[in-house]
Amino acid sequence: MKVTDHIQNAKDTLFSFEILPPLKGKSIQSIYEGIDPLMEFKPKFINVTYHREEFIYKERENGLLEKIAIRKRPGTVGICAAIMNKYDVDAIPHLICGGFSKEETENALIDLQFLGIDNVLALRGDSIKTESNFRPHKEGHAFAVDLIHQISDMNKGNYMMDDVQLEPTNFCIGAAGYPEKHFEAMNLDTDLLNVKRKVDAGASYIVTQMFFDNSKFFRFVDACRAIGITVPIIPGVKPVKTLAHISFLPKFFHIDYPIELSNELLKCKDNKAVEQVGIEWGIQQSKELKAYGVPCIHYYTMSNSTSVQEIAREVF
Repeated sequence: MKVTDHIQNAKDTLFSFEILPPLKGKSIQSIYEGIDPLMEFKPKFINVTYHREEFIYKERENGLLEKIAIRKRPGTVGICAAIMNKYDVDAIPHLICGGFSKEETENALIDLQFLGIDNVLALRGDSIKTESNFRPHKEGHAFAVDLIHQISDMNKGNYMMDDVQLEPTNFCIGAAGYPEKHFEAMNLDTDLLNVKRKVDAGASYIVTQMFFDNSKFFRFVDACRAIGITVPIIPGVKPVKTLAHISFLPKFFHIDYPIELSNELLKCKDNKAVEQVGIEWGIQQSKELKAYGVPCIHYYTMSNSTSVQEIAREVF
């Protein structure tokens, strides 16, 4: 079922979450161990992130360096199929621009349709470690809006393979939103226009980057509605879990902690204390979002479900 159908049929705020594919060498059981504790809250869909290939350089006998692609995590498409088969719940694969040609994207979408997966989250993706700035595939997309256009075209039956008649796809397309703006945007207004372009291109719902200040999310929703964005907007929530998160999350995701949260985090001496603060803040944040009437709360678990489980027990 499509995300938008789940939302339309719901009588209350839905629960969903996101997982990472396991590192290379781990079994599918490691995925299930992160999902099992959260199934009691009846998630309507589970997102699976995508991680592009990275490269290493090996010296050859002639002294030249050979660029070799390595795959650190198993394929998102296969994990989605396994989740749907085991739990009978919709799985949503992330599709990214970086590292993929338009043809490879089309082939992935054909595979997803064949498997009965009818939801995708279309993202530009991050730059790889060896790049200072995002570099698109030379035959791929530079922006998420272009990826959304390609998926929308396939939904209309328009494929790159013009000489082959194929059935139209029927994907429900999700797009990202940034309550504190994308770090590359000039300002929040231009970032909102980018979100509007993605919706106009065919995105049916928005899921936001993590944030810790609900007032910023409420302002983001109001601003979206003011410029004509009417699709559902799903807040993304992540509980702070470790001492490393205190500095890593604001740095990597370009977000701020509210002063009340930062004051509590600064008192923490170990990971256990941080996790407890994260759970308490997550409960408070989630209850306020639910009272506001959000269609769904989407939790970023990073495949570690313990904190989200504690929050969900108090909220759902």
